Amino acid sequence: MLAESRPENSLEQRLQLLIEAVTDYGIFMLDPEGRIVSWNSGAQKLKGYRRDEILGQHFSIFYPPEAVDSGWPQEELRLAQLRGRFEDEGWRLRKDGTRFWANVTITALYGPMGELTGFAKITRDLTERRRHEDELRASEERFRLLVDSVQDYAIFMLSPEGIVESWNAGAEAIKGYRGEEIIGADFRTFYTPEDRAAGKPEAALGKALEQGRFETEGWRVRKDGSLFWANVVITAVRGPGGDLRGFAKITRDMSERRRLEELEESSRRMNEFLAMLAHELRNPLAPIRNAVTIMQLETLSSPVLRNCRDVIDRQLTQVTRLVDDLLDVGRLSTGKIKLRKELLRLSDVVARSIETVRPLVTSRRHTLDVEQPQEPVWVNGDSTRLSQVLQNLLVNAAKYTPDNGRIALKVRADESFAYVTVQDNGRGIAADDLQRIFQLFAQAETAQSAASESGLGIGLTLARSLAEMHGGSIEAASAGRGRGSTFTLRLPVAGQAAAAAAEEERQEEAAGGLRVLVIDDNRDSADSASDVLRLLGNQVESAYDGENGIQVAQRFRPHMVLLDLAMPGMDGYEVRRRLIAEADASATYLVAMTGFGNEDDKKRTRDAGFDAHLTKPVELDALIALLNEARARFGKPAGATSF
Repeated sequence: MLAESRPENSLEQRLQLLIEAVTDYGIFMLDPEGRIVSWNSGAQKLKGYRRDEILGQHFSIFYPPEAVDSGWPQEELRLAQLRGRFEDEGWRLRKDGTRFWANVTITALYGPMGELTGFAKITRDLTERRRHEDELRASEERFRLLVDSVQDYAIFMLSPEGIVESWNAGAEAIKGYRGEEIIGADFRTFYTPEDRAAGKPEAALGKALEQGRFETEGWRVRKDGSLFWANVVITAVRGPGGDLRGFAKITRDMSERRRLEELEESSRRMNEFLAMLAHELRNPLAPIRNAVTIMQLETLSSPVLRNCRDVIDRQLTQVTRLVDDLLDVGRLSTGKIKLRKELLRLSDVVARSIETVRPLVTSRRHTLDVEQPQEPVWVNGDSTRLSQVLQNLLVNAAKYTPDNGRIALKVRADESFAYVTVQDNGRGIAADDLQRIFQLFAQAETAQSAASESGLGIGLTLARSLAEMHGGSIEAASAGRGRGSTFTLRLPVAGQAAAAAAEEERQEEAAGGLRVLVIDDNRDSADSASDVLRLLGNQVESAYDGENGIQVAQRFRPHMVLLDLAMPGMDGYEVRRRLIAEADASATYLVAMTGFGNEDDKKRTRDAGFDAHLTKPVELDALIALLNEARARFGKPAGATSF
């Protein structure tokens, strides 16, 4: 009997040793009531209990309180007894109270007579696997939410046959179908009848299958039948074994981009046409200008002919300006306008602009007020182009302000920017037009506008573009139609060091010289006299009428004024009186300039308070003598006697 039992005992011992050696699984036995009757090393490693601590305990000790309260441990034993085997996954507890995710298998054990003898229980720790599964599930959920929430792209899946299998919010927004309407439909639905007939949908899938990815653009159809220009990317999706799972399709509505590209191309062609047109127009304008010049040089006895000549001259000047604007618009569009920047006194730019538009302002009988700071404002810019900007603003103010209106130009500056505002009390601008007026060929809609004042609608476009090329801007403001308008040019001021250096250089150049103001309505006379005075080492500014001369004097504060007596509107005597009253010119050396030079004329100017009388044409020696007298008055060294 002993010899016969040895093999069985030996087999049982080997089985026990095998179970004991398993460390990755907790293997233990339960009696029919669920009390623990055996415990292997894997169970100790997994759950933390030693054999002597756990034997005799009920196996529910391994379950969270909520599972115990629900009676789940007993339910597991019942199901195992009913089915013979029961498998489950869930949270279990270690000795230290920490939780782990367990895979549990319970097998009912029966004796020879079929009686229940207990249960075998095997537990495995799957916490790490569950963590990976949770992370994967969360990642998939985040990706799904990301795809679903994208509004700018239609993102969806196709089966290998091209059937729609998924649908995101962007697809609904772009194509118009709800998910339940389109899932299960053929993706060929999105193509135009012409493309379907040409086999383009099948060709797209074929290229994606062959190349892995296919991208194209073309017209696609929305649910309502409307067309949109789409950028489409189709990617073949394959499984781990290389088998085709379907296609990922991303569609973007590019209708707006295509429209802008078409507009850009149209604009480019238009600008090329305008540049060619302007160039061709200049050819016939040149001989017309020459003919007008000849008529100005010839004596015309008929007042009617003289008036016709002047009309042609004014209109020719206007047409030439429009042609120049057309050319500049063409240059802007092709990047051919180059700025010749230098340090400039903004007051010089203002003076140059006012001189150019003065005839138009005068012809409309407008009042032009100019206000500038005493200290010079320096900017880094192209003098010609900045003058062009201000001229456009002043011309607009003069054109769209009824006769006898008021225009005000004001300059101010802070540490960063200079501001030039041109304000009028004219027709004003409707709120809806404040930005549109800067668009090419756009004009404000005013019921009172006359055809002769409409223009081409390019001046403000050109002015804003030139301002922006200088790093500045132009803004328009108006309280509404009939309530005037204000245009503000903003320009970066030159750095303090550069401005100080420029001012110092200017002062050094003027050392020993005088600040001389020439006021003469004869432009040629004023300009030529200014050139001579500069050559003699003086700082010179000029004005072509009395009102402007007073404004320049208030800013320029000249040592000496050469003042023409016979000017229209306000003669030299009245200008002298106002210079003393309004420009603090009581100490200024005031010289009367006139074509009358007899003793009575000289006596009259002396009696009127002039310091000297200069007879036209001005003799150089007489001019130098007067300059030396003025230098002596202001304590400056005598200048040269010849040049």
